[in-house]
Amino acid sequence: MQSNKGYDTGPERKLRSLLRKGGLTGYRTGYKRAAGRPDVAFPAKRLAIFMHGCFWHRCPECQLTLPKTHRAYWRRKFQLNRARDRRQQKALDSSGWKTVTVWECALKPKNKTRLETALRAIRRAYDRPVRPV
Repeated sequence: MQSNKGYDTGPERKLRSLLRKGGLTGYRTGYKRAAGRPDVAFPAKRLAIFMHGCFWHRCPECQLTLPKTHRAYWRRKFQLNRARDRRQQKALDSSGWKTVTVWECALKPKNKTRLETALRAIRRAYDRPVRPV
């Protein structure tokens, strides 16, 4: 697990590339001033985008099985990851940020409709006026 990167992963780079191609610039990566340090943040728009890996965050679409060994450890690990995700999203929502979650599997060619849906959600949140805090 030591070789698993926490930031600037392949899916994150691909997402940022798609954002640039779509004309959405001015983002920050790992923005520390926002709760949960979102993978991509548009501070001026108060928009946070989380790029979730299907294995670590337990994608509802992929329905991956638990590893065969140390199942209790993994079950607890995944529960804690999901609880942290909910806390981060709630903290951002309460501070006036809009959040969008993009799943890793949406970037695969066979899931083109899921990717288009995610990009539309990002575009809608980006274009929505910022609420005063």
